[in-house]
Amino acid sequence: MKVFLLAVLLLSAASLWWVHQPMPLRLQPGSQALDLDIEPGIPGSKVAAVIVANGVQVPLPLLQTWFRLSGQSRQIKAGSYELRPGITPRILLSMLVRGEETLKSVTLVEGWNFLQVRQALQKAENLSPDTASLSPDAIMEKLGRPGVHPEGRFFPETYTYAKGSSDLALLQRAARIMDKRLDAAWSLRNLDTPLKSPEQALILASIVEKETGKSSDRGLIGGVFTNRLRIGMPLQTDPSVIYGLGAAFDGNLRKRDLQTDTPYNTYTRGGLPPTPISMPGKAALLAAVQPAQTQALYFVARNDGSGASQFSDNLSEHNRAVNKYIRGQ
Repeated sequence: MKVFLLAVLLLSAASLWWVHQPMPLRLQPGSQALDLDIEPGIPGSKVAAVIVANGVQVPLPLLQTWFRLSGQSRQIKAGSYELRPGITPRILLSMLVRGEETLKSVTLVEGWNFLQVRQALQKAENLSPDTASLSPDAIMEKLGRPGVHPEGRFFPETYTYAKGSSDLALLQRAARIMDKRLDAAWSLRNLDTPLKSPEQALILASIVEKETGKSSDRGLIGGVFTNRLRIGMPLQTDPSVIYGLGAAFDGNLRKRDLQTDTPYNTYTRGGLPPTPISMPGKAALLAAVQPAQTQALYFVARNDGSGASQFSDNLSEHNRAVNKYIRGQ
């Protein structure tokens, strides 16, 4: 018994000495990082063994003793962690107790449509593809929004998530954020806006997002479309027509496409299209409800590499701008 107690005391002393030294843990040779998964239900007393089994080169009894002496082994949280060279025993235990999981990220880009969103989620690292086999309608039903068209319903930004998180949960977050951003923008709307509802604001913002080549033009583009809506002039926006063509669009918008009637053809139909056509960001939402004050009814891309547009108050000015910037006349 005395020998056993002496061994325990020596191991405890060695563990405390080891932890208090600025000595980093050794990872597998040549490893830039080590992924560590602590599964739910693993007792704190077993975590040290999992760490060693995953490639941390440290005497198991030493690590087990340190965890026990710390009094924090029962506070270790399950999760996915990333261990990098230079990590010390103290930092490791603190990371596990605090639950500082390794977070991955995926970016949803302003102006993307729902198909592009789904493609990004499918490619996202360590994101569980729970929606992969679901139709868009089924996804919206799972999100508690049955019958709602998915286009434009998710806010574009960079989302972080823990390894193994559900893509459905990420979409739920993005949808809730869009709800908040849209409500906030609608509360700031101009009193004379022709828009009748937040839904209409979202649709117009999605068009503004797709039409904007230079961020400083966004408010003016919102102003042009607001002016057209106010006087009953067709929006005549190509991105909406392209959206309505769907898979039939081959990258070249032709005259016959502008003449082919679809619910999204804003040349053949007045007012707003039936749904958003893309994900608008915060600036586009504000441009829809607080557009720049302008008399312009037309705009055309300058095609000078800046992304800027030329704005015109009347058709004759617009035709001259088209001849200059598009036809080079």
